[in-house]
Order: sequence, then structure tokens, then C-alpha cells
Amino acid sequence: MHSNFVVEDINVFKQKVLNWLKQFNTFCFLDSSQYQGEYDFVVAAGANAMFQSSETNALEGFRAFNNQSKRWLFGHLGYELNTSEKISHSEKEDALLFPNIFFFEPEILITCKAHRLAIEANDPAEVFTTINKASVAVAKGEEKPLPPVQSRMTREAYIATIEQLKKHIQRGDCYEINFCQEFFIDQADTDPFFLFEKLNQKSPNPFSALYRLDDKWLLCASPERFIRKENDRIFSQPIKGTLRRTNATDHLEEERQSLAQSEKDRAENVMIVDLVRNDLSRICEEGSVQVDELFGIYSFPQVHQMISTISGIVNKGTNFADIINATFPMGSMTGAPKIKVMQLIDQYEKSRRGIFSGALGYIQPGEISTSM
Repeated sequence: MHSNFVVEDINVFKQKVLNWLKQFNTFCFLDSSQYQGEYDFVVAAGANAMFQSSETNALEGFRAFNNQSKRWLFGHLGYELNTSEKISHSEKEDALLFPNIFFFEPEILITCKAHRLAIEANDPAEVFTTINKASVAVAKGEEKPLPPVQSRMTREAYIATIEQLKKHIQRGDCYEINFCQEFFIDQADTDPFFLFEKLNQKSPNPFSALYRLDDKWLLCASPERFIRKENDRIFSQPIKGTLRRTNATDHLEEERQSLAQSEKDRAENVMIVDLVRNDLSRICEEGSVQVDELFGIYSFPQVHQMISTISGIVNKGTNFADIINATFPMGSMTGAPKIKVMQLIDQYEKSRRGIFSGALGYIQPGEISTSM
């Protein structure tokens, strides 16, 4: 069943939703943090049906599951999801343990836009009443100090690897490469809801999320959109170019102009724009791929970002699996050219990236809209 309601204070209601979500082992809470978006927030709670896999043909298996579903699907793609036969993805340590792909059909779906709430559930009114009875405060208990952050690589090993990667660039093997190292905390005893609240207070972003899969959690505060598809149009908004924001009002425009005029950041950004144009051209009508905005400067609480927007008209008959095969993983997390740098990432990085360098989002019924 589907019912509509009105919410007076969106922020208060979101806090109640988060406390209400504590009863579910599987949920996805997506928050635009009051930035302009299709929804103020979206909630998927409980699982009527689900698909998960880390097999080589995981995406093909998901294709069949997606074709059967008549409702929204929420979930994630992990970096090692096989979308190219040229990337083997060596077996490495995986401390995150998320499957390469997981999507679920929610028992309860909540969307909110401009104080208007829509709930899909067996009894929407009961869900709305129960959420309103939930507490606003996030129970913190005693705040325990966390153990120290550790790295999988020593400083010396990191520098040595960077020197090797610079040689690959100098030889012309690649133009740029996004090299990651894993930082972690062992035996962290903390409350994910409390951490998410602190993260949102410090760094609200248009693609914030709290995501749970049993004992696995993702806390996200991202400014970057991987892809969005609306009817037959698809667009991507890669970020390359970042400058720390001082929040000094008299320096704000000066900082923005500094990033806008940075030759290094513009060079990195345009390379990723070309990569995304190439990816989209594989699934879009000839001549339809275009750059809607180049080197756009956007300010967030912690940083200024250089964001470009690329779009195209998707070929008829193209489905979600086809789109992911053509575009995933996102170029801003690989470098260019994509296949070569992914091979170098596999060679030099010590840990599996998994969901850290993947995508989280939803698919609406009939694939009319996809956002990750």
C-alpha cells in the first residue's frame, strides 16, 4: 500500500527515522543533506527479496533478478565487480567483507520531498505513527576512545610505490592513476548511528548514507554522483580537483578562483571527462554524449570541488547491467586510460577496495530511474 503524509520539520523526522531503523538488519538511508536533489531523503527498510554475489558472472545473475522485480531496489556495487575480462582482481586481504554486488527489495519504502512524505508498506499509517513515536535524540552512552588508526602500508613502502607509478606515467603507460591505501582500526567499539550523526554534523554532503547489511555497515558523506538515469537520459558528474576550505568568509571567492584556475586540477578533470565521454558513448546514441558543464566549482563544508557533468541519450534496449558494464567503476577512482590503470591498481595496491571504491544507490521500477 502507498500513502502520503506531511512532515513539518524534516530534520526532526530524519532523526526519528534513524532511531526507528535500529530494529532492521538490512536498511539503506540516503540523505541529500538539504542540497538540491530529487528527494530530501530516501529510506529502504527490511528485505522482501535480495540478490548478492561475488562470483565472476555476478552482474549477469543480477540481470535476471532485476528483470523479475517490480519494485524499487537498493544496494551497492563493489570495486571488484567483474565488468572487464582484462582485469583479474587478484585475491587480496578483504577486511570489509561486503559482497561484490548486493541489492534488496525493501519491505518499507519512504521518500520525502519538500515536506511531502510517501510511504509504501503493508500499513503506511502504522509506519508513520511508529516513527513519530521514536526518540529524536541519538543514544550515545559513554563515548569510548577509539584505538589508533593503522595503515596497511608503511610510509617507506608507500613512497616507493608512488615512485614506481610515476615511472609508469613517464613511460606513457597511463596519464593519471588513483592510488589508494587502506587505513583501519581494529576492535572499534562504537555506535554507527552516533558516528553517522557526528559525520553529518561535521560534513553534510548531497550523497550521505547509512547502510547496513547484517553486521556490515557503511557510513558515507560523499559529494560525488557516479551515474543517474532518468528515462532515456543518463549523466555522470566526476570530481577531479579538490581544495581545502578555510571557511574564512573574506577568502571564500579567492579559494574558489584558485581551484578554478589550477592547471593541474583542470588537466586531471578534463582527462576524466574524456574517459566518461568514452564510457557513455558505448551505451548512448551516436552524437548524443555531451559535456553539460566543464570545471564547475562547488563548495562544501570542508572542501571546494571541481565537478564536471557529462550526459547522453541511452540506446533503446540498454538495461542496468549494460550500463554498469560500460561505466563501472567510475573513472574518478581509477584514472586514465581505465583498463591500464585498473591493472596497475591490482598490481600495486595491498587491499581489496570493495565498497569503499564502489557505488551505493537505487533502481526504480522498470529502470526508469537509476541513481548511484
